Amino acid sequence: MKKNIAILGSTGSIGTQALEVISSNPDLFEVEILTAQSNADLLIAQAVKYKPNTVVIGDESLYDKVNLALDPLDIKVYCGPKALASVVENENIHIVLTALVGYAGLIPTVNAIKAGKHIALANKETLVVAGEIITKLAIENKVDILPVDSEHSAIFQCLVGEYVNPIEKIILTASGGPFRGKTKDFLQTVKKEQALKHPNWDMGAKITIDSATLMNKGLEVIEAKWLFDVKPEQIDVVVHPQSIVHSLVQFEDGSIKAQLGLPDMKLPIQYALGFPKRIKSDFPRFDFINYPNLTFEKPDLDTFKNLSFAYEALRKGGNMACIINAANEIAVDAFLKDKISFLEISDLIAHCMVKSSFIKSPSLEDYIASDSETRAVALQKISTGFLT
Repeated sequence: MKKNIAILGSTGSIGTQALEVISSNPDLFEVEILTAQSNADLLIAQAVKYKPNTVVIGDESLYDKVNLALDPLDIKVYCGPKALASVVENENIHIVLTALVGYAGLIPTVNAIKAGKHIALANKETLVVAGEIITKLAIENKVDILPVDSEHSAIFQCLVGEYVNPIEKIILTASGGPFRGKTKDFLQTVKKEQALKHPNWDMGAKITIDSATLMNKGLEVIEAKWLFDVKPEQIDVVVHPQSIVHSLVQFEDGSIKAQLGLPDMKLPIQYALGFPKRIKSDFPRFDFINYPNLTFEKPDLDTFKNLSFAYEALRKGGNMACIINAANEIAVDAFLKDKISFLEISDLIAHCMVKSSFIKSPSLEDYIASDSETRAVALQKISTGFLT
């Protein structure tokens, strides 16, 4: 039986690659729902090609444009965040691929889990913001959360067949981004054009900047804690510039398993959609001869503070991870708009960690309020024109 897929964020990097995977396996997958925030032209083109039952455009001002274009195809068209959060409850959906950017993925994922839909998770912020609630909901509703991030997919693949063997340590690999080895003096003057040039991966702007600051790895550390039920001290990060070893798991006997492959997100996407079966593909194959040197080094936590903030948030618990995520989203947006410098991204996050209200045992409503409060704190600080 075909699996009906809802892709939240179909016009982004993960969404477009997911559609390539579906195109290559038409006997296995069917597109049920496509959503986008503002790229109406691409959403329309995708809908014309894949003929989903429903599309959602987040930007309500673009509804008429999308609706008019798709009306002859008898495709249902909705708009706005409420529609995005409700369409995932459609009874025909088997898997919801959450490829939205940032906090926007939280409520749709919550609703999808409550509706009993399995989740292919490419939106790490969902677990960063409300990991305890999300994992509890998944257990209560007997829903699988299948990781799509290359690092977490690697860990997941290493753990298949090892469920009775306790994890001693998870080792997440990081490319180091475009500024690996650079000093604070160098980073004082870098521009967004430099930060957006990732050496290995082709990603959206937000995640690319997160990679440059190591916040992406920090968010992945938090995500790993909830996905694999481990303590902060069981999660290590090593910089691996070649991005071939996607992550590793060490077991209690000292053995280490790793998952290797070329830096291509289609493989983890396909693995999540097809799980538990591995689907034959024509993806390019890794050849050791082409990569005679695989190197590893410690991350520079003094220069790239965001990774340390993530560990601090895990140790403190409560809503602290929600706070750093909200602060980071505002900071990255401000950097991309030339309102703050690269190093001030970390400064702004540190400011919000102190000034935002800490809640030890937050509810979902508390997380929503905390996100709003932190964004206000961050924007107010940016408006002063300086960060100290």
